[in-house]
Amino acid sequence: MIDGVSVTRLAQIHLDAGDVYHALKSSEDSYVGFGEAYFSFIKLGNIKAWKRHTRMTMNLVVPIGSVKFVFTSDKKNFFVREIGMSEYSRITVEPGIWFGFQGVDRSTNLLLNLSNIIHDPKESERIEQHEIDYDWSNS
Repeated sequence: MIDGVSVTRLAQIHLDAGDVYHALKSSEDSYVGFGEAYFSFIKLGNIKAWKRHTRMTMNLVVPIGSVKFVFTSDKKNFFVREIGMSEYSRITVEPGIWFGFQGVDRSTNLLLNLSNIIHDPKESERIEQHEIDYDWSNS
């Protein structure tokens, strides 16, 4: 783990008519307000990296497929976690953490971000994938 990133196992309720997957409750410590919710698809093997928010706290959930996340605060030490249907969890990321992610499942990989503020391109920084030395082929 690194400071500013936490993982919370989430409830799955299995029902004959269709399963229910929890994401975030306002009573949880990870809830720091609501700005917006959005979905992002990521294809198998594709990588979206690197980004760092300056004010946004993200709550990341993968309800379909599987996604590998990589986090770093210093561009040297990494916290790697794969979440999805088989490891159903929420990753909470505080501002100031560089992150990227990669699609792992052969079918659809769908990421949900429940953020505390509305997306503002001026509050985040982006750098090219090669600017942080991380080997995405590692598990």
